[in-house]
Order: sequence, then structure tokens, then C-alpha cells
Amino acid sequence: MNVTEARAEFEAAWNDPRTTSVDFPPVDVNRTLAEQYAVSPPTRMTRTQVWDMEVRKAWDPLTYIPYVVSTGGSWAPTDLPDGRRHLRQSIQKAWLNDDRGLVLEDVFTDPAGRRIVFLGRPEMTGPDGSLLLADPYQPLFHIEHAVGGTEDEPLNLWRIVVLTDAPDPRYAAAFEKQIAAGGLPGFLETYLARDLGVTLRRR
Repeated sequence: MNVTEARAEFEAAWNDPRTTSVDFPPVDVNRTLAEQYAVSPPTRMTRTQVWDMEVRKAWDPLTYIPYVVSTGGSWAPTDLPDGRRHLRQSIQKAWLNDDRGLVLEDVFTDPAGRRIVFLGRPEMTGPDGSLLLADPYQPLFHIEHAVGGTEDEPLNLWRIVVLTDAPDPRYAAAFEKQIAAGGLPGFLETYLARDLGVTLRRR
């Protein structure tokens, strides 16, 4: 499978009337920084930096989304004609409760489109050749993280499609709570602090 095929699989799931699709509002990174944080030193992010964060997070979820992932790792990086692919496993918190389970993802990086597609899989071959099985504690899901806007005014973009048998408003409600909380996504806060040496405080 290549990046184009992975994107097609995501879009097919997104448009399937049985699934539950959630499109997060674009986050204007620098406007959010300026309006909702005290930042030291004063900092503006570039589109290149936001993309660098996405690439790092895709490979190392434990570092960049520890509030979701308790263990995690990636393997089998493969260069493709239209991007890059790797496999990922992690123990993740459920969307609707405090349950945790093994999530398996086929990850496709699209450098031209500045997007990364994470396709949830029920099983895959682990780094040691063993068969891994995703825990059935919640439906599989696909995620698309992307960077929009301009170099000086980047947008953080995020879509999730939960592979339900019928639309389930509970998932949309859970994600809407995250949206209502405002601020930057936690992974951007982590990147600013860890990789750019910026101190952040929510106003």
C-alpha cells in the first residue's frame, strides 16, 4: 500500500454512512499562542515546525501524546514513491472512558500534502515477527493529522473517523469537549516545551 491508497482508504471510511466522523476546527497556531498563553520567550511557530512536530509524534507517540498513550513504539519504516510508511503499536486510553488497550496503526506520511494518515488495524506482525492483535475495548479508528495555512501562519488540522456500525453521537460529544477546552493540542504544547525550549502558561 502507498500513501495515495492509504488516503483513499481513509476517505472511504470518512464517507461511509455507518461510521462516526469528527472534523476538528482548524487551530490557528500563532493566534492561539498569542491569545491564550503567556509565552517565554515570545514565539511564533512556522508551518515547517508544526510539520516537524507531526512527523516526530507519528513515530514517537509516548513522548508527544503521553496523556493518551502509556506505552508505544514504531518499527518497519519504509520509503514509498509518494511518502513513507511505518507500523505503530501503543496502549491508549479509550475515547469514552478510562479503559486502556492495545491500538495497532498503519502510518502513512505524505510530505507533499503535509499530512499523516493513521489507519487502525485489527492485527499486524510485530517487530519480532509475532502476531499482534488489537484489543477490542473500543472500535478501530483512523486519524488524519495535517498542517495547513502558510509558512508564517500555520494551521493544525485533525480528523478522526471511528469505525462504528452506525453513527454514535457519544464519540462526537467526547471530542467536542476537547474542542471546547480551547488552547493548543497537547502535542503542540509538548513540542514547544521539549523541542523549542519555550515555557508556556495558559492565561
